[in-house]
Amino acid sequence: MKLFCLILPLLFACNIHAQDYFYSNYAPFDTTIISPQKYLGYKIGDFHTRHDQVISYFKKLSELSPYATYIEYGKTFEGRPLCMLIISNPENLQNLENIRKQHLGLMVKYDDKLASELPAIVNLGYNVHGNEPSSTEASMLTAYTLLASQNESVKNYLKNEVIFIDPAINPDGRERHTQWANMYRSETLVSDNDDVEHNENWPRGRTNHYWFDLNRDWLLAINPESRGKLSWYHQWYPNVVTDFHEMGTNSSFFFEPMKTNGSKDPIMPSENYIELNNLFSEYFIKAADKIGSLYFTKEVFDGTYPGYGSSYGDLQGGLALLFEQASSRGHMQNTPYGDLTFAFTIRNQYVSSLATLQAAMENKTKLHKYQNFFFKSALTNSNSDKVKAYTFKQDSDQNRIKAFIDKLLIHKVKVYRNADKTGYIVPTKQAQYRMVQTFFETYEVYHDSVFYDASAWSLANFYNIKYQGENIMPNTGVEIMDANSILSLVKVVKSDYAYLLDWNDINCASALNYMQTKGLVLATSFKPFTIKIMDGKNYKANYGTLMLPVAKQKLNSDEIYNILKEVQDKYSVNIYSLNSGISTEGIDLGSGNVRVLQKPTPVLLIGEGTNSNEAGEIWHHFDQRLNMPLSKVMIHRFRQLDLNQYNTLILVSGNYASLDSIDVKKISDWVAQGNTLITIGTAVSWAIKVKLLKEKLIEAPKKEKPVVVERKPFDQAEELLGKESLGGAIFKTNIDITHPIGFGYTQNEIPVYKNNNVWLSPSENEYSTISKYTANPHLDGYISSKNLNEFMKNAASCVVSQIGQGRVILFADDPVFRGTLYSTDRMLTNAVFFGKLIRIPSRMINEEEKE
Repeated sequence: MKLFCLILPLLFACNIHAQDYFYSNYAPFDTTIISPQKYLGYKIGDFHTRHDQVISYFKKLSELSPYATYIEYGKTFEGRPLCMLIISNPENLQNLENIRKQHLGLMVKYDDKLASELPAIVNLGYNVHGNEPSSTEASMLTAYTLLASQNESVKNYLKNEVIFIDPAINPDGRERHTQWANMYRSETLVSDNDDVEHNENWPRGRTNHYWFDLNRDWLLAINPESRGKLSWYHQWYPNVVTDFHEMGTNSSFFFEPMKTNGSKDPIMPSENYIELNNLFSEYFIKAADKIGSLYFTKEVFDGTYPGYGSSYGDLQGGLALLFEQASSRGHMQNTPYGDLTFAFTIRNQYVSSLATLQAAMENKTKLHKYQNFFFKSALTNSNSDKVKAYTFKQDSDQNRIKAFIDKLLIHKVKVYRNADKTGYIVPTKQAQYRMVQTFFETYEVYHDSVFYDASAWSLANFYNIKYQGENIMPNTGVEIMDANSILSLVKVVKSDYAYLLDWNDINCASALNYMQTKGLVLATSFKPFTIKIMDGKNYKANYGTLMLPVAKQKLNSDEIYNILKEVQDKYSVNIYSLNSGISTEGIDLGSGNVRVLQKPTPVLLIGEGTNSNEAGEIWHHFDQRLNMPLSKVMIHRFRQLDLNQYNTLILVSGNYASLDSIDVKKISDWVAQGNTLITIGTAVSWAIKVKLLKEKLIEAPKKEKPVVVERKPFDQAEELLGKESLGGAIFKTNIDITHPIGFGYTQNEIPVYKNNNVWLSPSENEYSTISKYTANPHLDGYISSKNLNEFMKNAASCVVSQIGQGRVILFADDPVFRGTLYSTDRMLTNAVFFGKLIRIPSRMINEEEKE
């Protein structure tokens, strides 16, 4: 009993300390609302809280408080719920749908009285990068404060705002990091920066299940986390959105305003990035000063790319706000100012959350008025735009067009069929005019030359859309409401002879894999031809057209037909039925130019020394697009790996320092046996430097060293040196569509996305340079004059090199960048399915050369 009496005051003291440290300013608290500490059984900051515990706590709060409602807006790839806790007073919560409709109405027709009465819509978004965990912990403190505090200021927040707290935008990545940090946590905290707790293993917790950076996905909308959030976003159009992050341990705390926008003429109104940013920053300054936190603004981070959590909301009439907190990356790390604790990082995020709510409440009328101005100015600006619409044609790749239209629709961009139903029209005069600009406009001149991320994002180029701006508004047909509605399929008819599938369609690769998995044997055409199909029409078959001969299969014609019906239902591809193998023009079906395909068995090397983002893109492409199993093998196990199990090996960007000469010979011998090695980005440089193959990189021209080196200001070093890096831009290439890597393309010029300084020399073999940058390659984004003129204009984007009976396919540029590069992902797919068939022609050697 005496021991209990001694312990009780200590526990009480800990509770008081936790309350004082985080939220004592908001006392008193409703004792019927359970605190995070009491619910979890530990003080916030003592451990990293698992995602399921966070969800459970939010559900508990919604049960205990009439001021909270729990909702889910999706699930992650790993099945974790994506949720929000809606917090407001009971009157607002009971009237939520009416508030939403009034809020949307206010965006169209402004009314001062309604704006002053209507709550501001605030989305507090946390933890988009899984290993930046402090903000999720802060979300629980924020929710508790809002629901338990009896402070009048908090009651005013609930009356004047509808607050959507999203505790973890990236639950899968958070869970990876949480497990790591807690697993290596010591009871006596270790602040040594080199301790394992602070240094995660590959791929680390920043990214989602497929190792995608979700803070780049708001525009691209590839992942379910982003698609679910976007669906919610366009129901509510919040006035304020927060985007909480962490940065280097030795930094301090950053909040907006950011550095000057990199665009020469930002499409964002200055009222957003100057007026509102500066207005809100006063609240953040006051809050940080009050607790003695150091901070900085304006120096770094740019909001140029529209796909960040801190920029997308700006494109929807809201104010999107970035916060960056120095990370303890674990529970405590050493810094020049002493030990940085997890609790300290949480407090800054928590304090900024409350400061955001105060600023939004006190300026809600201004926020409503700005959002109305934003969408009105979109229509006004579109009137002065010479381009009245962007148009593009329907082509043989229906599913690529469908995927592009899907992106337009998820961002609420209006799309129409043209009058003769041969293509599509995207008017510029619409509320989402700035999104139309984002999709179609391209830029060459910039205010800045150093970008935090990409400098190009014209999605029309990502999807290889051949579009044009129209100075006169065309006549529109029906509005497209569902991307699936554009598909027009030739229904498969039973044949006892053969079937053809059009390789021009991006989904044909998935269909091929499905059919091979079902045991069917198909061939591909190395020459175009024209043949009469069963309905009597002539079908023009392009390079790569798939042919399925019925009599050559182990299954009977009825079983084959049933599989093809499944294929058409699943992948929406056209399948043409034949009753004869004779062509009306070109090769016949029995030609040696119609070559049997082997089922791919691919393996991808992953782990330390490889780029996890690129590896994830490859994994995602195989799993989600091709529906094909991909073996992923850690690089430290390569020596023990039996490569003979596979016919395709993929190396993404990386240094591959752990592979020695024995490993290089192992790869070379395996390729020489007739297999395919695919290298991407800096893996190309590695393969050339270790002499795995005989291709070359373009080196900088040697210049005589000047007698006197020009002096430059020290404080401009980062900017001057940084301008030579290529953060991400789009360029034109010319591709050989007669080569198996180019099968399925119908035009020679395609856009590629380049975000590295890998400059691959064209092959000395005249048939092996598959894709080369054009003479004037720039399409969109920043590139220095040196990189453009000394390197790119002489470089190749894709080359094939022979080793024995096999081949190495070198992609200088990432062909599946962020899962959205429909312009070049077909090249990777072709390398996987057709690589085995590539034989590089050599010129005849005359007698003199033999001697």
